Amino acid sequence: MARYRSHIMVCGGTGCVSAESEAIIENLKAELKSHGYDNEIKVVKTGCFGFCGQGPIVKVHPENVFYVKVKPEDAKEIIEEHIIKGRRVERLLYEEPMLKEKLDESSKMNFYKKQYRIALRNCGLINPEDVNEYIAFRGYEALGQVLTEMTPEEVLKVMKDSGLRGRGGGGFPTGLKWEFTAKQPGNEKYIMCNADEGDPGAFMDRSILEGDPHTILEAMAIGGYATGANHGIIYIRAEYPLAIKRLDIAIEQARELGLLGDDIFGTGFKFDIELKYGAGAFVCGEETALIHSVEGARGEPTKKPPFPSVEGYRGKPTSVNNVETFANVPPIILKGSEWFSSIGTEKSKGTKVFALAGKVNNVGLVEVPMGTTLREIIYDIGGGIMDGKDFKAVQTGGPSGGVITVADLDTPIDYESLKAIGSMMGSGGMIVMDEDDCMVNIAKFYLEFTQDESCGKCTPCRIGTKRMYEILARITEGEGKPEDIDNLKQLGEMIKNTALCGLGQTAPNPVLSTLHYFRNEYEAHIKDKRCLTGSCKALSKYSIDPDKCIGCTACARVCPVDCISGKVKEVHVIDAEKCIACGACYDACKFDAVIKP
Repeated sequence: MARYRSHIMVCGGTGCVSAESEAIIENLKAELKSHGYDNEIKVVKTGCFGFCGQGPIVKVHPENVFYVKVKPEDAKEIIEEHIIKGRRVERLLYEEPMLKEKLDESSKMNFYKKQYRIALRNCGLINPEDVNEYIAFRGYEALGQVLTEMTPEEVLKVMKDSGLRGRGGGGFPTGLKWEFTAKQPGNEKYIMCNADEGDPGAFMDRSILEGDPHTILEAMAIGGYATGANHGIIYIRAEYPLAIKRLDIAIEQARELGLLGDDIFGTGFKFDIELKYGAGAFVCGEETALIHSVEGARGEPTKKPPFPSVEGYRGKPTSVNNVETFANVPPIILKGSEWFSSIGTEKSKGTKVFALAGKVNNVGLVEVPMGTTLREIIYDIGGGIMDGKDFKAVQTGGPSGGVITVADLDTPIDYESLKAIGSMMGSGGMIVMDEDDCMVNIAKFYLEFTQDESCGKCTPCRIGTKRMYEILARITEGEGKPEDIDNLKQLGEMIKNTALCGLGQTAPNPVLSTLHYFRNEYEAHIKDKRCLTGSCKALSKYSIDPDKCIGCTACARVCPVDCISGKVKEVHVIDAEKCIACGACYDACKFDAVIKP
């Protein structure tokens, strides 16, 4: 096997691939070859480093130098300056937003300092398309240990003692779910991986599948052994082509090495995995709807019980866990339940991966111990709010969650604490909002998503979310009525109490939580016909302060709809009927004469 004195790691996640990281790899290889270093230095395509807002990322080992926002044309300078001359390429180093300081190693960056990577442990570290690299980092060792040294009952005990709870949103104890499946009679059982990640702004599972696919295969095989299942199914949305490609490669490699198939590790245990593609239906993230979709039926949930652990795929006992849940399994086996349960809080053990997005400086994937506060994630890891603006709220749990305000920023992140303040963990989406975000508009966005994604099986969700969306749309158009607030609350509570599945029951949460914390914005829309942030165009009309306007005509020259009138050196006037609230006049005025709505 060839030995290299240095490795250049290049992010190969979806975000960086779309920003030409494949071209960066090819250019780096070409530059190394032209200088005669191709046999000494290896370029490695990895999974996501997590720091998505700074991609494409290139990391040079053994110096551990971290370059950000790299372009294909930068390859030449990286090789000539860093590799040949031993000098950092300063302009490609990351600048800490709060300190305005250039940093060359990821370990020095606030984004990484408070993270503790378990589920993401191999992402950005190994080539996801090479099983040997996974094996080099103790890959499949946990499966070997389970099959040769442990009984299924011992595996179940380790999982229960670890305290691992489902990371897909429900938070049900994983070991207990496996035990329910194991206790069911019969020889035909199934292990399913839910990779149908549908929350807006969520990309945790995608990154794990793209950066470390073998850990999911290994975990599913361990789950199969513990529950008595010999067949695994990964249900993945077809919109994840790169994840599908790498899973296909990983499954083929595992079969070639005998890590999937018959007689694994010579123990007689048989287990194999197949992929099933989803069409992007949000409701298929719910386990019974997922199972129906895999069976070829319409993706609709069914009332529980019976639970899938008793009667699931093809009517047989089935355990359904999401990607991040599985990613925690091999480390738990290798390091023990006491190690895992020592991390986190009393009732929420281990770590949680969040997709940090929105109006925050450091956008990306964040994995932190349970119990870390929202303030630490947003300000320490996330680097604070963009452009120095004020924090307004953070939405956790996607369309099923609620908004959290500045009053609760010091809330520790765990299942119970988030639920207590009207939100939820969900799968891990975390969208940060600033002073410019209209909370009525935010609620409308989520309701538009959920009513569009409703499977339509139950009336509360099918009709109720549509009625709620219609009310919100009317309010943002300036046609709200005083009774709309009470109607929204009544509809929301009705849907929560009567919808068939968990997705329908939590659909009103964004509306109910914004009503609770930002009722003044709803009232301003309805009573004053005014959007306090200027986000709702129908209610956002600009005006001109006659005491400040000097008649420079700058505003009129940039107006795209010619709604500003006035002569040179005379006070200008905006026609509110024609104004489209684009803000061009506000940006153009140097005398603060244009009044923002």
